[in-house]
Amino acid sequence: MASGGARAVSGPAPSASSARSDRRGLTFRVLPAGGYHGPVPDFPLEPPQARPDRDGVAPASQTEALERAEARLWAFAWSLPQAVAWASEPWRVYSVAQWVRVAAFCEMPGASAADRTAMLRLQEEIGLTGPGLARNGWVIGDPEAPDTPVESAKRRPGSSRSRMKVISGGRDG
Repeated sequence: MASGGARAVSGPAPSASSARSDRRGLTFRVLPAGGYHGPVPDFPLEPPQARPDRDGVAPASQTEALERAEARLWAFAWSLPQAVAWASEPWRVYSVAQWVRVAAFCEMPGASAADRTAMLRLQEEIGLTGPGLARNGWVIGDPEAPDTPVESAKRRPGSSRSRMKVISGGRDG
C-alpha cells in the first residue's frame, strides 16, 4: 500500500472562490445551466442481465426493468449540464455508461451496499456531485451572470493578512 504524498481526492476540492486556486491559476469551465442539447451517443455497454436468483435463474421481467431504467437514466444523464463536458471529452462516455448501469442496478430489489458505493464513486468521477464538479474543474452557471462562482472569485478581496489593519497603542499604550 502506498504511503505519504498527495492523492487524487486528498484535501479540499478546488474552489472557484478560493485564493489558493487563484494563486495556482486554476480556471473553471462554466457549464450551461440549461443542460446539454446536442446528440446523445449510443449506450456503449452490452444489454444488462438481471442477477440470478437462488435457483440460478435471472428473471426476464427484471432484465426488462433494468433495460428501461438504463434507457431512462441515459436520457437523464445526457440532459444535464455535465453532458456538455462529456461530449467534448468522449473518453468519459464509458464512465457515464457505467454509472447508468450501476444506478439502474441500485434501483432494483436486492441492490447491495457495494453497488451503492460504486454508484456514489462513479457519480463523483463524472461530476454529478458538488465535489465531483470541483475536482473536474467545472461550475454550472451562466458565464455572463454576475453572481456565478467564477465571477465572484474575481471580486474577492486580497488575503486575510492584507485585510488586517495595525492598531497602534495596544493595551499598554
